[in-house]
Amino acid sequence: MKIDGVFSGGGMKAFAFVGVLKSFEENNLSLERVAGTSAGAIVASFVAASYKMDDITTLINELDLNQFLDPPKLTKFLPFSKWIFLYFQLGINKGDKLENWLYQQLARKGIYTFHDIREGYLKVVVSDLSLGKLVVIPDDLQKIYGINPKHFPVSKAVRMSAGFPYFFMPKKLPGKTKKKSIIVDGGLLSNFPMWLFSNEDNIDTRPVIGVKFSGSKDAKNQPREIKNAIDMFTALFATMKQAHDARYISKSDKNNIIFVPVEDVDTVNFHIKQETKDYLFEVGKEHADNFLKYWPK
Repeated sequence: MKIDGVFSGGGMKAFAFVGVLKSFEENNLSLERVAGTSAGAIVASFVAASYKMDDITTLINELDLNQFLDPPKLTKFLPFSKWIFLYFQLGINKGDKLENWLYQQLARKGIYTFHDIREGYLKVVVSDLSLGKLVVIPDDLQKIYGINPKHFPVSKAVRMSAGFPYFFMPKKLPGKTKKKSIIVDGGLLSNFPMWLFSNEDNIDTRPVIGVKFSGSKDAKNQPREIKNAIDMFTALFATMKQAHDARYISKSDKNNIIFVPVEDVDTVNFHIKQETKDYLFEVGKEHADNFLKYWPK
């Protein structure tokens, strides 16, 4: 069966998406159009590039996430300078290594710009802080920025969507005015864009399955330890995403959403171990398998 898929943000928890994709494959579900926010946009881009399940598994599992940590060279000699970059450049890591890696992997499948992807088959969500808008790439590029989407790099769009504020320096987009827009993680405004594939009549062309991370049903909300401004922002960001998701999901069809409970995995823990990757894979597959036993309802 052909379906459309929507993947939520979740940082390092995204290893669980591989387990979900494995379950889709075993249940003969073929993804057509895909959309995602942040880490979900990375997975969606690989699916849109026609990577097979085994290839995506290999790509994800062989990742050394430390390779994406790329603070300015000055911070190696003057560690305190990272706070200067944080203040003036709005982030600690440049994010260039992440974007270059994405470019290389997509290029292997002949994907460079949105011209190389069937129209409407990949949608990436970002947040424009300058304009205070949620932006869907490639849909909104021409209207908001006067940019031809056919010339816009897919790797750049995905990198912007995964630009966790303060951890990565935000990207800038030129627009219809002299001032450039500051673009950050799409999860700030829509961490789970399940609405993207519904048309004006609210009739889907094919079934849409969303995959979203959630806390354990048995877990109680634990107070966060906040020692500095970064901790406070991380807590604020997580709280905002949870509130947005809860509000939307309460109005949506829960029968089409796979909830994957993931605990004790930090969104930006780039030092994740293989055993944690394996755990996330199993959790994702288990919950997708259980969901698909009774889907569609």
